[in-house]
Amino acid sequence: MNANLKSIYCMKSLNIALAAVAALLASCGTPKGNNTQSPMNMSFLELAEARYSVRQYAKTPVEQEKIDCILEAAKLAPTAKNLQPQFIYVLKSAEAIAKVNEVSSCAYNAPVVFIVCYDKDTAWKNPLNGDRSSGEMDASIVGTHMMLEAASQGLGTCWVGWFDPAAVSKAFDIPDNLYPAFMLDCGYPADGSKPSPRHYASKEIGDFVKEL
Repeated sequence: MNANLKSIYCMKSLNIALAAVAALLASCGTPKGNNTQSPMNMSFLELAEARYSVRQYAKTPVEQEKIDCILEAAKLAPTAKNLQPQFIYVLKSAEAIAKVNEVSSCAYNAPVVFIVCYDKDTAWKNPLNGDRSSGEMDASIVGTHMMLEAASQGLGTCWVGWFDPAAVSKAFDIPDNLYPAFMLDCGYPADGSKPSPRHYASKEIGDFVKEL
């Protein structure tokens, strides 16, 4: 895909972001699980509400154009001091998918799995907090962009932390300076896929917000 076509294909990500502004000025969407709109027709909050962790995937391959847009979203994500310490492994070959299912029981045979790492040497260190690394935070911001872009493409994802980082690093020859923060399963939801009952358990905003 040439650069112009890629830009056109990914432009809907900008449209989704712009829709968020309208959503914040209007309403907060419909109740969880009741939204049957196409992702292209949703506001940002409706898209965020409709997304859920998918644990059953169809065997349908994920188009490279959609993978490219997910990675474009990762590139656009903000990071501390814009140091961009993220490094992403895209697992999609039969060998890689078999291997990731060996090192984690939560890969769920997804057709694509992203291993999102951060570079320990590149990530910003906060001198006011004992030189605490921004790596986990940066990787999480990147991952959230990827997860929501995948949802806008009609794909399901599952954010996975259930794995031994050392085992994953060994399996995929990840160098010592890169830390695998999490994995992101990705693919088309299988027929019968549905959210976990825990998906619908949300605190009220007043339970976690204090205005001063």
